[in-house]
Amino acid sequence: MDLHTECLKATTRRYFFGQCGVGLGAIALASLLADDRRSRAAELPVNPLAPRPPQLPAKAKNVIYLHMAGSPSQLDLFDPKPALQKFSGKPCPDEYLKGKRFAFIKGVPNMLGTPFKFARHGQAGVELSEVWTHLPSVIDEFAVVKSMHTDQFNHAPAQLYLHTGTSQFGGASLGAWATYGLGTENQDLPGFVVLTSGGKTPDAGKSVWGGGYLPSVYQGVQCRSEGDPVLFLANPGGLDRVGRRETLDTLKTLNEMQAAAIGDPETVTRIAQYELAYRMQIAAPEVMDISREPAHILEMYGAKPGFVPESDSAVDPRVAYKGTDAAFANNCLLARRLVESGVRFVQLYDWGWDHHGVSPGEHIPYIMPIKIQQIDRAITALVNDLKQRGLLDSTLIVWGGEFGRTPMQQNNAPNQPYIGRDHHPYAFTMMLAGGGIKGGQVYGRTDDIGYYIAENPMEVRDLQATILHLLGLDPWKLTYSYQGLEQRLIGVEGKAKLHQALLA
Repeated sequence: MDLHTECLKATTRRYFFGQCGVGLGAIALASLLADDRRSRAAELPVNPLAPRPPQLPAKAKNVIYLHMAGSPSQLDLFDPKPALQKFSGKPCPDEYLKGKRFAFIKGVPNMLGTPFKFARHGQAGVELSEVWTHLPSVIDEFAVVKSMHTDQFNHAPAQLYLHTGTSQFGGASLGAWATYGLGTENQDLPGFVVLTSGGKTPDAGKSVWGGGYLPSVYQGVQCRSEGDPVLFLANPGGLDRVGRRETLDTLKTLNEMQAAAIGDPETVTRIAQYELAYRMQIAAPEVMDISREPAHILEMYGAKPGFVPESDSAVDPRVAYKGTDAAFANNCLLARRLVESGVRFVQLYDWGWDHHGVSPGEHIPYIMPIKIQQIDRAITALVNDLKQRGLLDSTLIVWGGEFGRTPMQQNNAPNQPYIGRDHHPYAFTMMLAGGGIKGGQVYGRTDDIGYYIAENPMEVRDLQATILHLLGLDPWKLTYSYQGLEQRLIGVEGKAKLHQALLA
């Protein structure tokens, strides 16, 4: 073989077109994708977080979403079942086990009634557990939805599904969609702020407040109620505010050149985020400082400025919980300050609600009163505080977990001295108040033992559609083009229902 002749043949135009079709296709695809990136970048406003008019008449301007990570037991808080009490301790009938998947239950578990007493409260006679002390005084502001259900029975997928519309990583969170559709009123603060308590973040991690396929300018910004409100916000050592401004001006010029040449939406995001961080250096410390609140407001919430709970440093935070821990109360007060300052969406995640009964920190009779004491006063104060400031009508409050708990006792730890329940996707309870919600009602009903929905089933996508609708966003028309599909929070199929009975 003549190597020189073969090399010459390999460089002919005919050989190139004959052998490199895949390469040409890749070149063409890259060109098309570049055009798509440029068009998407061009669609972004100069300031992506600038306030925009709603698509529909809006009832709510802001959202405070209180997520109890791990999922509290609806049967021990909102949904007492006399039949379940009657059969408590007896083997579960086969009809509730056959063909079902559970996270931890093995074999035939026993039925489990609640250890708590219940009483009716408010104009709708809402049944509330005795562990609630303060909530009964404001229960008429809430619609208590007893007919929530989901198709996920493990924490991470269920949390992702609830907050991003998909059980897999990569979806855009509810708060990100809200700021994508509406922007935010205060340009010196993020449009979507996240606060955590309970000693850990949710099982699904920070993806539950991520931007997913949306430009990352819309993702949640995690803040804190103690220490620096936002990590890494301060200037590096040796750089003053004037120098910081000069540095950002130079970076902005370079990023604008790159955006014009490449058209990547993330470059536009980078410009906006640098500018927001610069403005936040002045605005954030003032808004996040709850010590500025008068003493009677701090007392109303049970807030303690600068409080750091022991559970934050514990291997298992639940064994260090105290009812007087003020982290959640601080975050509730901070949430009110944020929406009052024009932040569009505030998400509170409180960890520690996974009560399997396999350890002292998961023993329902012990841990449930402690967890409720941590949140009861603060939620009640949040409702009253927003109301007295004229903000409740324009602020939607959402409370709940990612699924419910089983009417059966979890039984995977033999001879365990603790009482707990497994994950239950078929029925759980959520509460909504303010922002266009018709309060003072119980919506939906479960069967005699709280296993299935018996009336007005409400799926996760229905909840998502309701929240967007109240904000003035059309759940079916609020879309973002990605991977050849018009993505929606409620899924590309758009299978969701608005429950008009919940709307004022």
